[in-house]
Amino acid sequence: MGVYLVPLAFFGFLALGMPVGIAIGVAGMIGIIDMGPKFMTMAPDRVFAGLDLFPFLAMPFFILAGEIMNRSGITAGLVKLADALVGWMRGGMAHSNMVASVMFAGITGSATADSAAFGNTLVPAMVKAGYTRPYACAVTAAGSIIGPTIPPSTLMIIYGSIMGVSIAGLFAAGILPGLMICAICMAVIALTAKRKKLPKGEGRPSFGAVISALREGFLAAMLPIFILGSILGGFATPTEAAAIAVAYALFVGGVIYRALSWRDLYEIGVRTTRITGVIFLIIASATILGWWMTFNRVPQAIAEGMLAISQNPDVVIGLIVLLLLIGLVMDINATLIILAPVLAPLTVKLGMDPVHAGIMIVLALNVSLMTPPVGACLFVLASVTGEKVEAITRELWPFILAEIGILLVVAFWADLTLFIPRLLGL
Repeated sequence: MGVYLVPLAFFGFLALGMPVGIAIGVAGMIGIIDMGPKFMTMAPDRVFAGLDLFPFLAMPFFILAGEIMNRSGITAGLVKLADALVGWMRGGMAHSNMVASVMFAGITGSATADSAAFGNTLVPAMVKAGYTRPYACAVTAAGSIIGPTIPPSTLMIIYGSIMGVSIAGLFAAGILPGLMICAICMAVIALTAKRKKLPKGEGRPSFGAVISALREGFLAAMLPIFILGSILGGFATPTEAAAIAVAYALFVGGVIYRALSWRDLYEIGVRTTRITGVIFLIIASATILGWWMTFNRVPQAIAEGMLAISQNPDVVIGLIVLLLLIGLVMDINATLIILAPVLAPLTVKLGMDPVHAGIMIVLALNVSLMTPPVGACLFVLASVTGEKVEAITRELWPFILAEIGILLVVAFWADLTLFIPRLLGL
């Protein structure tokens, strides 16, 4: 009975507008009740066990570091540096948006943070320069998923923690796909620039202007280099690097730039707590639902069903990518926590490297962040800029198709994905 009731309850609650974390928890508890009274007494222990993972501490620290950098205005230096490098081309501000997204990705690891920050700054600047608002929002949405692809990435931390996969390896494997997304989006911009009559920059900047922009953005640019260097070099765990990143951001923003007030720190703390609380509620709730799924052998049934369709690894990988598109209608953190224990064993049967499988899963979920009907980045941009989601989506399709192409390359070309991890011995 519970096998049918739990999914009906979950999707029914979502349709009624219940927050996804609560919907997952209530559906999971319905399943636990169906399992029997003794399981009810074990449920609280399972909830706390699901959260009691040391690497999870890295998430609030990375979120806090990004909030500090954004609030203190330090990240504005990254935008000026990106504009100095590529802003001279036709569609220069769109190109700058992409390059700045790469730089910003190494600070927050969050697509929605990228969307909110650039929606408030770059989108109005692009509109003032002659871009349409829907196109400016589309470029920002397309670049936003670079955030959780290039490390640090909260999705990689969650996946590595619950599946026992090296987080440092996942971080290293995310670098090339993130840069490839930036490159393919810049190619889309360049190919459509004349047809869309995108504004052209004022000409190549002088060497002095580049040096000046580099000097202004140097301290902000050093943070992602410091984070990645300490983790990939083996000097710090992701959690330790995240804590040090917070101290660095506080020092730069508060002491060097003197741009942080006590009120700013309070608001930063409140915002970080809210974001972290939502993520941890989803993780705790998904732990219960995942427990019920394991008890009822749902992961095994899904794996057997996929293998019954085909034994060809390429076909099964394609089916996994399609299954991950559930992120189109569901929070990606919840999707990851629920589906990772289902899909990871299947990828092992196919002979995939755990890091390669993790990057494929994370990237597929990242793409769903900018796709309708419930792409989080779309709604963040619509809220910040006042633009309609439908108008943004119409301009976004070329970028979506290009990024799906990168997803397929990552899924079917393991050597490319694993090049940097193998180079670093991870």
